[in-house]
Amino acid sequence: MKKSHQRNQTVLITGAANGIGYELAYIFAQNNYNLVLVDIMPQKLADVADKIRHQFEIRVKPIVKDLSINTSPEDIFAELQQESIQIDVLVNNAGFGIHGLFSETNLNTELEMLQVNLVTLTHLTKLFLKDMVRKGDGKILNLASAAAFQPGPLMAVYFATKAYILSFSQALARELENTGVTVTALCPGPTESAFHKRTGLAGARQIESNNMMDAKKVAKIGYRALMAGKTVAIPGLKNKMLAEMVRFIPRNLVTKIVKNMQEVT
Repeated sequence: MKKSHQRNQTVLITGAANGIGYELAYIFAQNNYNLVLVDIMPQKLADVADKIRHQFEIRVKPIVKDLSINTSPEDIFAELQQESIQIDVLVNNAGFGIHGLFSETNLNTELEMLQVNLVTLTHLTKLFLKDMVRKGDGKILNLASAAAFQPGPLMAVYFATKAYILSFSQALARELENTGVTVTALCPGPTESAFHKRTGLAGARQIESNNMMDAKKVAKIGYRALMAGKTVAIPGLKNKMLAEMVRFIPRNLVTKIVKNMQEVT
């Protein structure tokens, strides 16, 4: 990967302790960005920060925060302002899902999901975007999903949150034309991470039948798209084809297909 010369630039990455967030942190470190890493898991986050510090001559600031708490975005923003840390790139990577019939899933878990996937992402974007626009330079990467392109029975709330992220990112990218600030929505399909185990999807047909993409590969595609100022990045030819195909399939058939894929065998 080509090295850049951004020693004075800083990226904030949420959900940075594992999966795509960790791989993105590593790529930004390789390209001489200072890091602000946010995650809920203190030990894992500390281990990641130490590992990166030992390999790269950059500043790494870990922040342990539960992003399902509505005051967390303001807390993060205030802490960075107090330390005069300017964020040049914002990566809204944190998110999670829950699998099951909506009539039977846990309401509190879904409300926390909405907070993390939607509200915190929107709140952090609002807080850091104003300075980016003011200085005429900045980049935002929002983690959507291939799930953003269709409804998702058995993961109804999760799919809806990803549709919001895609729509929000595309609209924002258009608003920010000619400001020097770009917004990119990364829309990966099933990716090797702890996500599927936590969600309860480990035995679903789509996981059992698919070769999941490596998190490192997804992160590289997302990073390159972000640097190129692309609005939407869909890793993998199969995912790109599926995203296009659902536009031409009757919606009631789409939901039937997705439900079948989501069912645990």
